[in-house]
Amino acid sequence: MRAVRFDVSIPRYLLGRTLGRHSDAAVFGWPSGLRLADIPLPSLPGPRWAGLEVIAGGICGTDIGNLTFSASTALEPFGSFPAVLGHEILARVVTVGAAVESVVPGQRVVVDPLVSCEVRGFPPDAWCPSCRSGRPASCHRGGEEGPVAVGGHPLAAGLTLGYHRDLPGGWGERILAHESQLVPVAAETPDRLAVLIEPLAVAVHGVLGAPPPLGAEVLVIGSGPVALATVWALRALGHDGPIVAQAKRANEQAAARALGATDVVPPAAARARLLRTGARPYRPIVGPEVYAGGGYATIYDCVGSGETVVQALRSAATRATVVVLGCAAKVRALDLTMVWARELTVRGVVGYGREAWNGETLHTFALAQRLLEATEAPVADLVTHTYPLDRYRTALSAARNRRVSGAIKVVLTPPSGSPLR
Repeated sequence: MRAVRFDVSIPRYLLGRTLGRHSDAAVFGWPSGLRLADIPLPSLPGPRWAGLEVIAGGICGTDIGNLTFSASTALEPFGSFPAVLGHEILARVVTVGAAVESVVPGQRVVVDPLVSCEVRGFPPDAWCPSCRSGRPASCHRGGEEGPVAVGGHPLAAGLTLGYHRDLPGGWGERILAHESQLVPVAAETPDRLAVLIEPLAVAVHGVLGAPPPLGAEVLVIGSGPVALATVWALRALGHDGPIVAQAKRANEQAAARALGATDVVPPAAARARLLRTGARPYRPIVGPEVYAGGGYATIYDCVGSGETVVQALRSAATRATVVVLGCAAKVRALDLTMVWARELTVRGVVGYGREAWNGETLHTFALAQRLLEATEAPVADLVTHTYPLDRYRTALSAARNRRVSGAIKVVLTPPSGSPLR
């Protein structure tokens, strides 16, 4: 099968960290560890596994951060390379193992890319505490080989498809997945919407993990799909208070409004908008401005840069919650004064899993689909660019340089490269 595969080495890391700041070719072109290659797909590892053909694979900001080596290396031990990238996966079932009961060949599914203890082949009584609680994104065995054999050897280390040597991700024509990773897609859900279920689930899990007080004014920082999905998730899950979305560009600001934001501001207007909450500015002898009073009751930082983390901590109301949603980078010389001075709660949220909602227990992907059916927001419009596999470099450049391309969500469509229905 054809697939976009990424390999990591110290020379490539150094090249990406230096020339990558100035040239896409250094991180997406021939000097990089990224290649479109023909690779074999292993046979099904067991009776509860399925083989699937990829319909679409999304490009995530995390992918760009890893390809440009701008992300933290802290989680590097919990991946294995070379790996076929892509963890936002819409696929069609082709073959199923003898014990698979929940899906059939020909059915469309979204794939939970998380590699849990169950996927690794451990029996239920040996699952780690995170997997037992339905939160495999923090599986304790991400750095270990698993008992299940793939291609004649123990399953390699790795927390997720897309960063796993033995389990190809969605930037290829075919993948393998355990039955527990497959969530059927409703027949009436178009491909263009279904491919967004993974990032939508990130937002749903984040809001459920740190819901804002009823009627409170909240701030969502970020211009990317997860930030926009968080605006949607807040409304879809019933938040009725004001939502302030901080987004950079006109198309992103328009999307935030369409998805439920009551007020949208560019970063340059963030201070003026904060003062409207009743915050009073003070200037220390040395250092940036600080505030007392006012502020936002809950802040979802969907960027995780040094600037946005500092802004979130300084813009929070007393005893507010700051939610770090997604993959924050390293922050140098972080001033945590406001965490104790304002008694803030800082909450990290990652991935998705088993959720409690309205008396039910269901997977976040299934809940996201249900919420999509209940809302009329133009979520599918977040998919702005689609490309075939052989144009992966153009796709990655569009995703990295959104100011130029106007992209929000960029998607690879391995079978044909045609626009999603």
